[in-house]
Amino acid sequence: MNILRQLELEHMKATIPDFGIGDTVEVHYQIREGDKERVQVFSGSVISLQGSGTRRSVTVRRLVAGEGVERTFPLHSPRVTEISVRDRGIVRRAKLYYLRDREGKATRLKPNLGKLQAPRSGAGSGLTKPAAE
Repeated sequence: MNILRQLELEHMKATIPDFGIGDTVEVHYQIREGDKERVQVFSGSVISLQGSGTRRSVTVRRLVAGEGVERTFPLHSPRVTEISVRDRGIVRRAKLYYLRDREGKATRLKPNLGKLQAPRSGAGSGLTKPAAE
């Protein structure tokens, strides 16, 4: 096996929830304030997924007091303690950057009330650590 791939597998998280573009997620992120650490929840819509392997990251957007806030989280970072999916959305684009120009009700996405067709965040596509190791 390639040495870089082996190192990458050692540092990857064992499980990542299955989510995709347009889903509403809650990212539990560990932050440091002075000498104390606490977990802060950032909740919003996934507007992009990029990278592969340990470099995989997700950009989450939410509205705070009418102002859009975006944050990019590396999925395999030890600072990301948990990702939970609140709602699933139906989209027809790979990146939802057009939501930056929208306001109010125009930022809503159609809910996905049915079953998922396939894994969407790389959960079943060989990007995660094999379970047998």
